[in-house]
Amino acid sequence: MLHQTLAPPARILPTLVFSQFAGTSLWFAGNAVLPDLQASLQLQEGALALLTSAVQLGFIAGTLVFAFLSLADRVSPRLLFLLCALLGAAANASLVFAAKDLYAVLLLRALTGFLLAGIYPVGMKIAASWYST
Repeated sequence: MLHQTLAPPARILPTLVFSQFAGTSLWFAGNAVLPDLQASLQLQEGALALLTSAVQLGFIAGTLVFAFLSLADRVSPRLLFLLCALLGAAANASLVFAAKDLYAVLLLRALTGFLLAGIYPVGMKIAASWYST
């Protein structure tokens, strides 16, 4: 018996692309408010580089944790993606309200990076499950 595979619905690829774009925009959205944070918290010039690095370090740590725990295999990838996107957005948005000093901002940006590990790699896993070769 021949196994036939059906093509994925046409809406899947645009939905995946938009979701990945929206989710990973958290990486750069914080950069848009960094000059205002710098002014309001009276941060020195080098603080901006620290804040950018905090996201990257958070992403690396998150990727290691997600991979070590095999979260995308143990939990529904769609649910994991959704939760990380919502929590990442909340961490990013809380910069406006909770950022009282450089350490709080660094922590929130690192947390955003950590949660991005549940967006980009997990989103690629979802895409691969729809579009296998």
